[in-house]
Amino acid sequence: MLLSFVIPTLNEEDSIRILVDEIIANVGDNTYEIIFIDDGSRDKSFEIMNELAMANPAIRIIRFRRNFGKAAALQQGFNYAQGEIVFTMDADLQDNPIEIQRFLVKLDEGYDLVSGWKKKRHDPLHKTLPSKLFNYVTARTFDLKLKDYNCGFKAYRKPLVKELNLYGEMHRYIPALANSLGYRVGEIDVEHRARKYGKSKYGWERYLRGFFDLMTVKMVTQYVKSPLYLFGRIGLVSAMAGLFLSLYLAVLKIFYGYPLSNRPLLFLGMLLIITGLQFISLGLISELIVNRINTGRNLPLSIERYVNIALEHKNEEQDRE
Repeated sequence: MLLSFVIPTLNEEDSIRILVDEIIANVGDNTYEIIFIDDGSRDKSFEIMNELAMANPAIRIIRFRRNFGKAAALQQGFNYAQGEIVFTMDADLQDNPIEIQRFLVKLDEGYDLVSGWKKKRHDPLHKTLPSKLFNYVTARTFDLKLKDYNCGFKAYRKPLVKELNLYGEMHRYIPALANSLGYRVGEIDVEHRARKYGKSKYGWERYLRGFFDLMTVKMVTQYVKSPLYLFGRIGLVSAMAGLFLSLYLAVLKIFYGYPLSNRPLLFLGMLLIITGLQFISLGLISELIVNRINTGRNLPLSIERYVNIALEHKNEEQDRE
């Protein structure tokens, strides 16, 4: 079986050789290919990878002119990967290739994606605490109970990686994307080693970008076919709140004679009603756009096959005549 290893790399000159040796030592009887994506390294990473590729034809390199980010690197690696099973891992040696065989065993249980769980992390507190919060929010948002969405050490079946379309910070939500596409997602705990070389490439800004991508993935996975369900709910809540406030003020005016000219609640009620109607209108327009785009597409396979069979029968009858 051919295993593909997709490894985004950014300034990891000290760890690349060690990582390659460890991967080769742990693939067992399987054939392999190692795809490095040089994401704009400024050290000697590319020279080292190129030297390894010259000596080993199973090693391939994709080089970006500048740093485009991990999602773009993974997407390019997925495009070129040929293996039946595709592994992703970081180049900093914190992911231990000794876990490869355990991933394969878990995939054999019927999973399409197995994600690593860094049960015991060797990272500072300022990285582990935000990561725990991120994993909790993401698990609740997508109702997919994984303990570690952030772990880059994952194993995929080939059909899944060929269906993914990653950009921004969406690599953090691959399990949620896979689950929304109907693939089975599992998780195993993996050894997480302390960083020996280089330094972390991520700062606090990644969590801000990740938050916006969280909303994007939520929209793509649950509301892309029925945007009215999202915008309509927001609009309905807003309009009902505005209507309640308006009725409350109307009662005060009619039965108790309270003036309305100096009541901020009147303007708030009007604003909520108008905002609610705008959200509902936006949802309806989005539905029209989605319906227009999807017209004639996504024909169910059973219907498509039925049409083909009907045409075949018709052709056979014409041939007999």
